Amino acid sequence: MSVRVQPITRDEHLAFVAARRSASHTQVPSWGAVKPDWEAESLGWFDRTGQLVGAGLVLLRPLPGPRLPGLLRYLAYLPEGPLIDWHEPGLERLLEPMVAHLRRRGAFAVRMGPPVVVRRWSAETVKAAIADPAARRLRDVRATSYEPRAGQVADGLRRMGWRLSEAGGDSGFAAGQPRYVFQVPFAGRSLEEIHDGLNQQWRRNIKKADKAGVKVVRGDAEDLPAFHELYTETAERDGFLPRPLSYFQGMWSALTAEHPDRMRLYLAHHDGEVLAAATMLTVGEHVWYSYGASTSRRREVQPSSAVQWRMMTDAHELGAAVYDLRGITDTLEESSPLLGLLRFKVGTGGEAVEYLGEWDYPLNRMLYKAFQLYLSRR
Repeated sequence: MSVRVQPITRDEHLAFVAARRSASHTQVPSWGAVKPDWEAESLGWFDRTGQLVGAGLVLLRPLPGPRLPGLLRYLAYLPEGPLIDWHEPGLERLLEPMVAHLRRRGAFAVRMGPPVVVRRWSAETVKAAIADPAARRLRDVRATSYEPRAGQVADGLRRMGWRLSEAGGDSGFAAGQPRYVFQVPFAGRSLEEIHDGLNQQWRRNIKKADKAGVKVVRGDAEDLPAFHELYTETAERDGFLPRPLSYFQGMWSALTAEHPDRMRLYLAHHDGEVLAAATMLTVGEHVWYSYGASTSRRREVQPSSAVQWRMMTDAHELGAAVYDLRGITDTLEESSPLLGLLRFKVGTGGEAVEYLGEWDYPLNRMLYKAFQLYLSRR
């Protein structure tokens, strides 16, 4: 199959995404506006008949330093993309034209995250592994199911010269998009079945919040400062660097302009005070719990549980096939500060999912090594 890759319009890109059952929220045209430090370009894959058979959002990040006209060099990044047939025989026919285009664009390296699942672990399997002192890493635990074709994709990438990126390595919280995530399958399940799949603690907390009178409402752009106040408190409590309010305001403007339900905000009220809040993203049949925030005050009324259940309820009503709680840690050691978050997500009764990770294709090896060194020192 002869394929050409070239820029496409936002409308062409969005139409291609809309025709699919799901796509990553990082592969919709509006995501480029969420990342103002990157230059965004929509790419299309056309077969010999002129039919659009693939699409991808490329983010271009210039090398640090003086920006001289005509000499700019970029890292070209396709987070959780591109949207192509990853299991087509002769994958190089799809990737080589992309690399050639990005080379002409000035890329010194290409990084992508194939949306290809490798294996899955049930909640019961993960729970047992956490309780097993001999289990150190999720990757070393026998999976509940495997996707045999994923290995063929990885082998093909290596033959073409792609290499697994350190940024897309073993941790679900490395730089870049997570390799390990936790998802709750919704397809073919009633809301009652999803509720029954929650563990006892989750069900108890949801009931406690309801009995205490916690009310969860949908917010809008005017409620982002209230969300951000809780988010900043969460960052201080959990020891991570928070994003500024302007980031979420820009994210809201970009995503909701593309589709009114692309991003939602939920806030849990109790006795006139907002105690917890979260954002939810939707593309097709895939829904993500994106950012969560809460205060330490009155945690006994379980506002975060109330928010989660409301989002899951609404996701089910929207026809979601999967509710995605995003990244999890690969480590199962009790000393890991992220283990508590894994336990929380396991309580949904879903499954841990490993993707193929992020892969790099160096076009200028000297600049690529210099960029890796720069990242390691940040």
